[in-house]
Amino acid sequence: VIKLYSETERQLAIGVSAIESKDIKKAHEALMKAQELIGALRGSLDKDVPISKNLDQLYDFFQRSAANANLNKEHAEELKKIIPMIADLRDAFTQISQMTKEEIEAQAKGHKK
Repeated sequence: VIKLYSETERQLAIGVSAIESKDIKKAHEALMKAQELIGALRGSLDKDVPISKNLDQLYDFFQRSAANANLNKEHAEELKKIIPMIADLRDAFTQISQMTKEEIEAQAKGHKK
């Protein structure tokens, strides 16, 4: 999952750069890859985990933003806004992957108070 986030960020950044430099073909290729990667993230969601619904909504937003930028080739600003959001999710998943099951459960109980 972490690699998917990193590659999604990379492809979106390539898309932004290509849009800004008017390289339509490169922008299209990068944004199509980003959309595929976001689709893979959506497909990896465990629907039994409560946060999955929220993540699915975020992924849907990311996918629509990339598709919109790809169609219009002038929405680099929208992409620039979602890249840090994807980076934040990557960082959160990195932290979670380094935690023990007990630490995750303890943190989840602390948020329910």
